[in-house]
Amino acid sequence: MPVYNKLVRDLIPQVIEATGKEFRTRILNEEEYKKELIIKLKEESEEYFVAESSKESLEELADMLEVIRALAVVHGATWEELEALREKKAEARGGFQDRVYLIDVDDNA
Repeated sequence: MPVYNKLVRDLIPQVIEATGKEFRTRILNEEEYKKELIIKLKEESEEYFVAESSKESLEELADMLEVIRALAVVHGATWEELEALREKKAEARGGFQDRVYLIDVDDNA
């Protein structure tokens, strides 16, 4: 029997149950949940880096967004509050659409 020991999406137990397989789960406490969300974000980003198509890349980005939404709540914010913070930073510093690549800065100027 494979052992997973990892955070999964909320409906995965129902998906497994529908196959007739037996499984065990438990509910994480807050500290475990935060730790596992961080692990999940790393896992999803690693999957993004090895994606071989735009479709796969977008799937992994969607997974990362789901984890980021959950992490925002863990850190005491709503998705809307996180988005407002992103917008504020974009207004102050811009986004990444212009593809600006900084080569160096002369500190003596």
